[in-house]
Amino acid sequence: MPGLEDALFGKSVVYLCEHSARGALGLVINKPGEMRMPELFSKVELPLHRADLLEQPVLRGGPVHPERGFVLHEPIPTVPAESASDNQELFPDAPAGEPDSVYASTLKIPGGLEMTTSRDVLEALSTGAGPKRVLITLGYSAWGQGQLESELAENSWLTVGADPRIIFETPLEQRYDQALALLGLQPWMLSPGAGHA
Repeated sequence: MPGLEDALFGKSVVYLCEHSARGALGLVINKPGEMRMPELFSKVELPLHRADLLEQPVLRGGPVHPERGFVLHEPIPTVPAESASDNQELFPDAPAGEPDSVYASTLKIPGGLEMTTSRDVLEALSTGAGPKRVLITLGYSAWGQGQLESELAENSWLTVGADPRIIFETPLEQRYDQALALLGLQPWMLSPGAGHA
């Protein structure tokens, strides 16, 4: 909401990756950090052979563990869709047609995206492969048990269903306005202070 004037969270768009009784975890998807992808890949001693990523900034995902990378991406199927049901024995804990991720440390997010924290996704991207649509942040945002619910009750945040077009296709400076537009709102419609009826 406009009343939140924090340097990181003011006018931020946070993609919520996990929300449970223990708390919530999300990535800010519209705040650029100080480096671009080539510098990040250089720091982890990998080349970057993806022309589409050369000018993309690394985002500030949140204040928690700003030294760690988080890769938000579309899933890469490990089994062709037509043979997924025939290979259920390879992935006994996964529902039919939804095998595990190809990466070592991946959180499957309801709605179809994945968040990976293991180096193997960076290695795939460095060779020119990996997920087609990708966003990388340093750090993440976290809320303890009941904290996010409390902030929502205080009207600190608006919620809207995620739209991959905003995450991957919309320019950073337009993501806040486009997320509001999903609710039928424009920034000028929001008051810095909020009340309770």
